[in-house]
Amino acid sequence: MTAVLTPPPAADAARPAAVHRLVRGRRERARRRMLVSAVLGVVVLAVFVVSLMVGQTFYTPDEVVRVLFGQTVPGASFTIGELRLPRATLGVLSGLAFGMAGVTFQTMLRNPLASPDIIGISSGASAAAVVAIIFFSLSDAAVSVAALLGALGAATAIYLLSRRGGFAGARLVLIGIGVAAMLDAVTTYSLARAANWNLQTAMQWLTGSLNNASWERVLPLALAAAVIVPLMIGNTRGLAVLRLGDDSAAALGVRVERTRVLLILGAVVLLAFATAASGPIAFVAFMAGPIAARLIGPGGSLLLPAGLVGAALVLVSDLIGQFAFDNRYPVGVVTGVLGAPYLIYLLIRTNRSGGSL
Repeated sequence: MTAVLTPPPAADAARPAAVHRLVRGRRERARRRMLVSAVLGVVVLAVFVVSLMVGQTFYTPDEVVRVLFGQTVPGASFTIGELRLPRATLGVLSGLAFGMAGVTFQTMLRNPLASPDIIGISSGASAAAVVAIIFFSLSDAAVSVAALLGALGAATAIYLLSRRGGFAGARLVLIGIGVAAMLDAVTTYSLARAANWNLQTAMQWLTGSLNNASWERVLPLALAAAVIVPLMIGNTRGLAVLRLGDDSAAALGVRVERTRVLLILGAVVLLAFATAASGPIAFVAFMAGPIAARLIGPGGSLLLPAGLVGAALVLVSDLIGQFAFDNRYPVGVVTGVLGAPYLIYLLIRTNRSGGSL
């Protein structure tokens, strides 16, 4: 006679409770993520409106709304519609692009230091733009194209070099740092050879600024964001699963190579168009992801929250640069001042705990 083994009654009773706790935890994390994203969206909208109101002339919220709805308001229609609105829109789109691109690399490589600022992609855009300005005296549109091609070329070279012997995040970061050093040397050499008039233009571009914002600069970035952002959000699950490693991701049904290429390409395109429009605004891609992770907590996608954090960082930093001091400073100066101490802190924390997002 064969004995039938059955689980103890206590184990049977514990299973529904454990499942209930798991489901409840997921729901709580999802609610927190939605709440934080909503609050970040409200913050971005509020700062966006403030950016349209303040300046040498102050306009009321009523005047801003009337201009946005196409009504003619003497003085405000030109100042808001042609000067402040393109600047604020470029700030939102650039911050969104930098934030989403940065957190994509940081999440996929499981390393908070794996930001486009650090691993050479921004350096590719900068080197190409500076060469275009100094040696060829190209127009703004041509410089933007050169920056776009430089970022794509740097990202392609880094990815291909890091794939040898199997893809590894640590290898990509190290190769990226090496490529960034070489590209930064090209930028430095170009600046040393520059004439005074070209040097001023190149330095202004390298700083990262919204001062030359126009609808011509905004439109290409807006079109790129309209295509790439939904594509990246649609691959949110694949990005989260890739954090577990290639084997685990493949076992869970993720097409690893296809998903990785799509995410890297999307992040690079966003970064390239944002850099081409506003210059390499320092540390936004680096800071947005870790800040969003602290706000959201463990689990869940950071793509949209990081993008909103990036947009808020750029808008607030631009307001600080314009109005907080006696002199006006480009937005890249302010984000650089904020980001440098954060980089030191993150280096110390990562060294102690091997931390990740």
